[in-house]
Formats: sequence, C-alpha cells, structure tokens
Amino acid sequence: MPDHRNILIETERLILRPVRAEDFDAWAAFMADAEAARFIGGQQVRSVSWRGFLAMAGAWEIQGFGMFSVIEKSSGRWVGRLGPWVPEGWPGTEVGWGIIREAWGRGYAVEGAIAAIDWAFANLGWQEVIHTIAPENHASERVAQKLGSRILRDCKLPAPYESAHVVAWGQSREEWLARRLK
Repeated sequence: MPDHRNILIETERLILRPVRAEDFDAWAAFMADAEAARFIGGQQVRSVSWRGFLAMAGAWEIQGFGMFSVIEKSSGRWVGRLGPWVPEGWPGTEVGWGIIREAWGRGYAVEGAIAAIDWAFANLGWQEVIHTIAPENHASERVAQKLGSRILRDCKLPAPYESAHVVAWGQSREEWLARRLK
C-alpha cells in the first residue's frame, strides 16, 4: 500500500488528497449545513465534526486509506470529501461522496468518484465497490447511475446509524474495469 502522505490524484478539475489539518474549517462548515449533511450523518456542531474529521485522518493512518479531501483546482478551495470508506461493521467496500452545496450540479462527485474508484481497485485489492444511499437521496442515486452502479441489496449500517434505511448500489471490479476499458 502506498504511503498515504504522498497520494495526490488529479482529475481535469479536481485534486484528491488525504485530509490535512487546514481542511477542518471547511469540513466543519460543510457538516454544519443541514442540507449538505442530510444523508451523511446529519448536521453537526463543530465539536462533533472534529471527531468525524479525526476519524477520517485516523482511517488514513491505520487503514492506509480514507476519503480524500476534494480541492477545486481553479480556486484551491476545499469542496468536499469522497473516496474509499470502510469503518468497522460497514456493509462493504464503499466509495462515497459529499460535496459542499455551493458546488452541487458541477459533476464533481462523479469526476472525483471515478478517480477514487480507479485508485481503490488499483491499490486496495477490492473486488466490489458499493455506495450506501438512502432511497430518498435521488442526487446520489444519479451519481451512482453515472458511475455504472446498480442496486445490489438493502443493507444495514452499524451503530449509531443502524436505524437508517440504505440501499447498497455498486458493481464488481470486473464490471468497473470492463466499462473503463471501453
């Protein structure tokens, strides 16, 4: 597994890299936005956001992967987080996304998720990628469809999200690679 401190993925409009301390203010503002945080754990006060932020940094340190900070190339600003995410008890190997509301509708989730899925399959040995999506989250369903994912199964998340109804969308490594080689 590559040293996570040296990981930097560039797409046409984005830079994906592990979280850094200077990302926290933007992360906290994102998680304080009730609409943006609605399907990713809900609105959080700064102190709770801090714990989630450190959990992501810890995932990078302990697991060697976690969601990337998404940096908009044109402005240099933090516009979200996306990428591989497999906390204890998670229903599969997920690539998820969350983009600040001001950047919705620009295709950043799809652009970043393509790069993150490519990276996860190339570096983590995954055989499947899932996206856990609430049935009422139609925007994320559209992102999953654009990625070529389909509904795989209903699933349960671990505590403290065990009461949330989510559906695992996804595809196998072989399906992803076949689509990418076209």
